[in-house]
Amino acid sequence: MTGKNVIAIVLNAHIPFVRKDKFKFSFEELQFFSVVSETLLPLLEMFDRLESDRIPFRLGLAVSPVLCNLLTDEGLINHYLDYVDSQITFGETELERTKNDPAMHNLAKYYYDNAIERRINFTERYDKNIPRVLSYYRKKGRVELLASPATNCFLPFYLEHYEVIRAQIETALASHKKFFDVKPAGFWLPELGYHPELSGHLHHYGINYTIIDTHSALLANPPPKYGSFFPLKTKHDIYLLVKDFYASQEIMDREQGFPVEGLFRNFFHDAADDLPLESIKFFLEDDGSRLSTGYKYYNIGDSEKPRTVYDPRAAAEKAQNYAEKFLEKRIASLNGASELMNKDLNGDAVNLCAWDADFLGRFWHEGILFLEAIFRIGVRKNEIKFMTPSEYISSQNETLFQVVEPEFSSSGVNGYAESWLDESTGQFYRHLFYASRRMAELAERFRNESGIKERALKQASREILLALSSDWPRLISTQNSKTLPKWRTYAMSELESHLKNFTTIYESLGSSYLSTRFLTDIEHRNNIFPDINYTVFRRK
Repeated sequence: MTGKNVIAIVLNAHIPFVRKDKFKFSFEELQFFSVVSETLLPLLEMFDRLESDRIPFRLGLAVSPVLCNLLTDEGLINHYLDYVDSQITFGETELERTKNDPAMHNLAKYYYDNAIERRINFTERYDKNIPRVLSYYRKKGRVELLASPATNCFLPFYLEHYEVIRAQIETALASHKKFFDVKPAGFWLPELGYHPELSGHLHHYGINYTIIDTHSALLANPPPKYGSFFPLKTKHDIYLLVKDFYASQEIMDREQGFPVEGLFRNFFHDAADDLPLESIKFFLEDDGSRLSTGYKYYNIGDSEKPRTVYDPRAAAEKAQNYAEKFLEKRIASLNGASELMNKDLNGDAVNLCAWDADFLGRFWHEGILFLEAIFRIGVRKNEIKFMTPSEYISSQNETLFQVVEPEFSSSGVNGYAESWLDESTGQFYRHLFYASRRMAELAERFRNESGIKERALKQASREILLALSSDWPRLISTQNSKTLPKWRTYAMSELESHLKNFTTIYESLGSSYLSTRFLTDIEHRNNIFPDINYTVFRRK
């Protein structure tokens, strides 16, 4: 028992597999660059500031195995540094171009200084190894690191394919051990995709808790006595922390959430959209397409006051104000829940705030400042305490957790997996199911291989795992109207490519002829999970 109401904040950090085997950085890799520069590095810098000021922050963070592998890929790191160097060089020309416009000039200097600082921090302060820094804060007890499936697979779709569930979880746990040297207590389910049958799988691998969406809990059998303010438990002894719907909406709602404030930076308008091609020569693809420079000069604006030049200071003050409002609402709801709970439960109410990490910083430029303000303001609030999920669970009386069976659910459109399965994506799953069965067949047939056959089997495993990512149907789905056409094309290409690569390996193993050149090429291109064990796909 803590004697206080608890706020637990959990972020999920993941991006699609965007590694491109090119000499020059590409459009797809921009997502990785911006996540590093605008989400992960600012997050680590926030940790440093809070630690230096002795602010007792606590945070749960799920860093997907895909992102961990990308963060330690030498080629992608070099592309990232090339991109930041291009930002610095571009910034020098922007400082000259805007010298007669004080507001634009100050903003150009703001981005220029940020690019230099991020390069220095990444290369010198953090030694190009973000997972290692996260592990450092885990050891200090500030951050709890959750695991998540190997390639962000939407697990409820594969309950009849045990080999997929097994491969996704075992590969993920091996990856987590490699990068963070610890067995995780928590497991983040991609897209918060929960099904009651997953509880047994998580228990089998020693997972202690996961997070479910609000409606999954509220429609549970039996209904939860205390809504989303106290964890639940499955019959397999998996603790379920329930995401607070309102805390999520205030941040993630792109129409009414805090981030649509007119003073905040406009993510969708970049300097590259306005300048002549010769001015952005470092940010052009081979076909002449413009890439984002990261220099975004305008705020969002609104109907009463059209967009103007972005003012970082005014935006930071507004983020601080929103943090105060956010905490006031959380405290009010926790106090109400505690009043109800104290009548027959001697436990601490918890407010579980779960957000996508890349929304903070990358999409919502002021999001990391907002998060930092929450911790700084919260430390002055005597009635609340920040805790990681494991800290909170272990502080409560074991007999208080209600055993329930939650409803199948997900995040996304309407909350029942429509964002990953609709008329535009359903056609792909029969191919994924078929290929998964074939991979299980290979794992059974070739039990103890070495040399080129072992290499081929390992690569077949990588291709299947990458094909199973929920990123591809999400980007392809017509439900997601804001997806850029380029991303739809990329997702379709990746899905088809991984399935084709797997099929080529499968047929080659059947004919006892393997092209070493082909295998070497795709090993170099799709180099995720270098130590993968292909036998995880065996049916047991």
